[in-house]
Amino acid sequence: MRAYAIGDIHGHLDLLQIAHDRIAADRVATGDTTAPVIHIGDLVDRGPASPGVIDHLMHGIAQGAPWVVLKGNHDRMFSLWMQSPPARDHRLRPEYGWLHPRIGGADTLIAYGVRAALDRPEAPVHAEAQDRIPPAHLDFLANLPALHRHGDLLFAHAGIRPGVALADQTEDDLVWIRHDFLDDPRDHGPLVVHGHTAVERATHYGNRVNIDSSAAYGGPVTAVVFEGRDAWVLGPYGREPLLP
Repeated sequence: MRAYAIGDIHGHLDLLQIAHDRIAADRVATGDTTAPVIHIGDLVDRGPASPGVIDHLMHGIAQGAPWVVLKGNHDRMFSLWMQSPPARDHRLRPEYGWLHPRIGGADTLIAYGVRAALDRPEAPVHAEAQDRIPPAHLDFLANLPALHRHGDLLFAHAGIRPGVALADQTEDDLVWIRHDFLDDPRDHGPLVVHGHTAVERATHYGNRVNIDSSAAYGGPVTAVVFEGRDAWVLGPYGREPLLP
C-alpha cells in the first residue's frame, strides 16, 4: 500500500510546493494517482506564508486531491489563541505564550497583516487578528484530525503514547508528546510516522520515522513515499532509500 507523507511546514509555502512537485513526479513514474498524501501537521508559525499554506491545502482538498492534513501543536496553539478570550495551550511551557518569538505565533499574525509587535497589549492584537483572519482558516485548523492510519502505517504529528491502545490515544499526546515516545525502542505495531521534533534530515528509527527536517530553522519540507513499511525520501532526482 503506497502512501506519501509531508513533514512539518511552518509557514513555508514555497517549500511545501517543492514537496508536492516531487510527489507529482513520483506519481508520474509509478502511474499512481490515488495514494494519499498525509501532511504531518504544524502548518503555521515561524515561516512567512502561513495563510498561503492553509489556502493551498484547503484548495487542494476542495478540488478532490487525496490529501490528509493532521493537526500539529502549533496549529492547535493558533486555534486556541484565536478564541475569545485567547486561550493558552496547557501543554506549552509556562514561560512561553503563542506570541513569544521562540514559538512563532507573531510571524503567523504578521503574514495575515496583523501588526503583532510584542510591545503592544495583547487585547488590540487579538482584536485586529479577529478582523483579519478568515473564519474558514480557523475552522479548517480546529477540525483537523490528530491521527491517521493507512495499512501498516500510523501518522501523528508528535507520536503516540507507547503502550496505550490507538483508540485511547489523546490529542494532547498526539500533538505534543516527545521523550516518552522518542526514547521508547519498542515495536508499536504499525510503523509510526511523525514530525514535531526537528532533525537535520528524515530519519528511520526502526519503530518510527521522523520527517520533520527543520523547515522552521532553514531546512526543507520533506516528502517521503512509503510502500508497506519501506520508505524513500523524494529528492530532486527521485527516490532515495530511507533505511533504519
